[in-house]
Amino acid sequence: VQLQASGGGLVQPGGSLRLSCAVSGINFRFNTVDWYRQTPGKQREWVATIRPGNTTDYTNAVKGRFTISRDNTKNTAYLQMNSLKPEDTAVYYCHTQPTRHYWGQGTLVTVSS
Repeated sequence: VQLQASGGGLVQPGGSLRLSCAVSGINFRFNTVDWYRQTPGKQREWVATIRPGNTTDYTNAVKGRFTISRDNTKNTAYLQMNSLKPEDTAVYYCHTQPTRHYWGQGTLVTVSS
């Protein structure tokens, strides 16, 4: 199982980014995918979840600003991030757990002027 995260970068406050997570090695359409984020010295925190039926959940800090989605034809999950704030700066990881935990390599998002 492999997860390849991409799309991070430097953006000004109020800007937008879209992260992608390409998943291989599992039957993607039947699995839940999550996004987490981590900053230095802090624990990795959950950001958003999308289930096989496209139901979603978000941590309160990103509700109304972030949207998680999936394209089962491309085996890819996305995290659209709008109205970014400096406190969103982190390494973002995608995750799935078909049998055990699998993580992508992380993609750095920096929100700064």
